[in-house]
Amino acid sequence: MPNKMPKKMPKKIRLSKSLARKTVQQRLAAARKGRAARVKGVARDRQAADRKANLGELPQWTTAEIAEAFRRFAAANPTPRGELAHINPFTLLVAVVLSAQATDAGVNKATPALFKLADTPEKMIKLGEARLRDLIKTIGLYRTKAKNVIALSNKLIEEHSGQVPHDREALEALAGVGRKTANVVLNIAFGEPTIAVDTHIFRVGNRTGLATGKTPLEVEMKLLAAVPEQYRLHAHHWLILHGRYVCVARRPLCEKCVIADLCKWPGKVVNSPVQIGNANK
Repeated sequence: MPNKMPKKMPKKIRLSKSLARKTVQQRLAAARKGRAARVKGVARDRQAADRKANLGELPQWTTAEIAEAFRRFAAANPTPRGELAHINPFTLLVAVVLSAQATDAGVNKATPALFKLADTPEKMIKLGEARLRDLIKTIGLYRTKAKNVIALSNKLIEEHSGQVPHDREALEALAGVGRKTANVVLNIAFGEPTIAVDTHIFRVGNRTGLATGKTPLEVEMKLLAAVPEQYRLHAHHWLILHGRYVCVARRPLCEKCVIADLCKWPGKVVNSPVQIGNANK
């Protein structure tokens, strides 16, 4: 029986894939040059745009637009990483608990000395709450957080043989651990495709229209339903980093944004590929 010749890809599909690659290259090049878009010059216009976004009034992105955005995020940063320093699942859990209403940078300044002394629940209990407070006193709400870390360390020993559980319900039963913290631990420590919606992701989702919602849970559910499976593992890292360094709260850096042309925020003006010029130069 003669071998069948492979069918040629339809011309329309070949062109659309080529266009998608070109779009990614153009937008990455424009963002690197600081020419992707520009923010409207009048502060009043930006504030009005943010008010509209905060009310969830921006158009929700299509599935195709979401896939295109994550294709660009992946092209720009194929292996994103969380910025909280940790040694093992336990120290990751502690670091995330300490990061509530605090910056990762601030937590990272305090934890090296702490984790050198206590990188397991047993060592944390031996360290004691008073010494723990002293080591993390530069972090906001350190007294409450110290109490929670000792309490969760005790519970890990009593109910989980000193191991961080690979289970959402068990994680959320620990002192100081909510859904966001559980999602971070499940994602980073256990490779689960969870999306931890913090203030950055909540802002990016609503400001861009990528995933609008009045609560973090609503934004999380929309993202889980819409983000293509191949991007879900790193989705929350890409979005957190985007919100932390590009789509910042006061004045987003639209000129450096790889998804500016997809974004529905009315406070910016997009530069077209023609204005950008040849992305391959």
